[in-house]
Amino acid sequence: MTSRVMVALRVAASPERAFEAFTCEIAAWWSPNALFRFTPRDPGVLSFEPGEGGRLVETLPSGKVFEIGRISVWAPPTRLVFGWRQATFAPDQATEVEVRFESVGAETRVTVEHSGWESVPTTHVAKHGFPNAFFLQRHGEWWLSLLEAFKVRVIEDRSGEE
Repeated sequence: MTSRVMVALRVAASPERAFEAFTCEIAAWWSPNALFRFTPRDPGVLSFEPGEGGRLVETLPSGKVFEIGRISVWAPPTRLVFGWRQATFAPDQATEVEVRFESVGAETRVTVEHSGWESVPTTHVAKHGFPNAFFLQRHGEWWLSLLEAFKVRVIEDRSGEE
């Protein structure tokens, strides 16, 4: 059984636009969270290197680049899958994020599924000692707040086109 969170919302955009905003504009909508930091340093700026084999990275204020994960599926405009590691993860500790972009009428449903948390023990600093169910709830809430910021970004961008 995999330990995962899944959240979804609809955005007033095509799947092509939603995929582009998620991947190319992540620095404009991503908000760091003190509980779920990639490194113990001050948070940096996230960016994707497009294409399978590309990376999701965080560029820290010092200029150092931390690789969060490799992209295993880059299938615009429908699907994106990438690894997710924090700096404190052991080699056998890794999670994966799958993002799906599905057309629903004039909107796109964006679904984020973050799985593999069973590889990270409850005692690990990334989980803050929270029981698994509570940790997953908090992590899901964070992903939902990220998607809400993403949704605002997509709407702001479209309002500038009209």
